[in-house]
Amino acid sequence: MTSAYETRTRETAQSTQTLTRRDARAMATRTPTPAPTRLSRRRGVLNAFAGVAAFGFLAAYLVPTTAALAEGVPASSFDAAASDAQVYVAAADLSPAGSIQYGTYAVQLEAQADGTPHPKASRDEWAAYAEGEGIEVPAEATREDIVKLVAEAKAEAEAEAQPPAAQPASSGGGFAAPFYSGGGAPEEWMAAAGIAQSDWGYVDYIVSRESGWNPNATNPSSGACGLVQALPCSKVPGGGYNPVANLQWANGYAVGRYGSWANAYAFWTANHWW
Repeated sequence: MTSAYETRTRETAQSTQTLTRRDARAMATRTPTPAPTRLSRRRGVLNAFAGVAAFGFLAAYLVPTTAALAEGVPASSFDAAASDAQVYVAAADLSPAGSIQYGTYAVQLEAQADGTPHPKASRDEWAAYAEGEGIEVPAEATREDIVKLVAEAKAEAEAEAQPPAAQPASSGGGFAAPFYSGGGAPEEWMAAAGIAQSDWGYVDYIVSRESGWNPNATNPSSGACGLVQALPCSKVPGGGYNPVANLQWANGYAVGRYGSWANAYAFWTANHWW
């Protein structure tokens, strides 16, 4: 016969066994709670530094942009580069501050074979050359006008300096005036012709351009002859090719028509003939 004590002991053991199995099943189906992850001190410091750096970059970008927009100036990489370049140019004293200057160059145009300036040379160069050649240049003349004046003067000088023809020009009296072969110098001829020494400069200017001081110079088209290209040749007493006779006639012509050699010179420089 089982005593009451044994009965209670058995019930208690069964109850404990039943509870233990129930708890075991509950624990088998229960989702385990993960243990909280702890950040190490080093990782926390790195995260804090990264946050500060990101904030700094953001501020460095936003502050200048906001200021530029507030001033009405577009903020761009080109503007920044242009500003830096201007600072460098101003510091190096390469150009006046306030603008970026570009370099320049000059082209030297060589003169032509005959000594005249290059066809595309400036008006001032052509004017200086013409004046050096004794060609009067009007103030209103263009570069093209000066080029034409120079060309005409050269053509006239070349024509007048042509060697004499095989036969001298007719004097108009049915015979040919003889060429001059006596020699001498311009100063001797002017003195012998009775021309005042004060006028020799004017005479030299005109005769140099009319005949190049060649007593036998002849214009093949008009027949003008001698030092001053008298036309017709028969006007010159004693023969158109004699330099002294030619200058004697020219002296009377200059004074009679123009009043003086100075006036004759002024007319020649203005018209290139007399």
